Amino acid sequence: MLDEKDTLVFLRRAKAGEESAKEILINENTSLLKSILKRYLGKGVEYEDLFELACMGFLKAIAGFDESFGVRFSTYAVPMIAGEIKRFLRDDGSIKVSRALKKTTREMNRFIEQYSAEHGVQPTPKQLAEAFQMEESEVVFTLGSARMPVSIYEQTDFKDEKSVSLADRLPAKDTQDDMIDRMILKTAIAALPEREQKIVYLRYFRDMTQSEVAREIGVSQVQISRIENKIMSELYKALEA
Repeated sequence: MLDEKDTLVFLRRAKAGEESAKEILINENTSLLKSILKRYLGKGVEYEDLFELACMGFLKAIAGFDESFGVRFSTYAVPMIAGEIKRFLRDDGSIKVSRALKKTTREMNRFIEQYSAEHGVQPTPKQLAEAFQMEESEVVFTLGSARMPVSIYEQTDFKDEKSVSLADRLPAKDTQDDMIDRMILKTAIAALPEREQKIVYLRYFRDMTQSEVAREIGVSQVQISRIENKIMSELYKALEA
């Protein structure tokens, strides 16, 4: 692969419309494209088609990359490539989930998040069934159909015991999926305003409670809770995209 300096040179030429520069960037990043598409093998789409989708995502990354982002191009490109493949599988591929079911799943996960934030524990399948007026078996099927991640408000061993651990979103083992998810999160966090980045740092890397962060930032604990919920929603969407 090209080093970062040469990558930037070809990126500038590619963004200026030089097709040969785009081809060089794709050829030099083939190993990156293949490492990402491997996680989607066996889902009803041929390898060649997955590679083409990965290239499309890579070209979108070239078009959208801005050096002022302050991140390596590969860090920006990975979620763009993965997102292109995931959108195809979701909208055009062989694995289909109805729009109504997707909508219900989103509403159910939003309910879980809100309930967990208020009560400190997740609602039971019975409580979800009552809230959405469906059988408990339907609740399990609905949540399982979209393979949604663990609730961002699952209780952890943080000092306030009602906090959410960002790491809880990721499996324990260091897999290819973990690497891509971490890069997606890194890019999403880097795009947050400075104050929100600081809140993420204090909460999830300094293990501070909402009250402690509120004193550090100079706002109320309620405001920190509201901002944190907004941040988690944005990061959740980034992983889900």
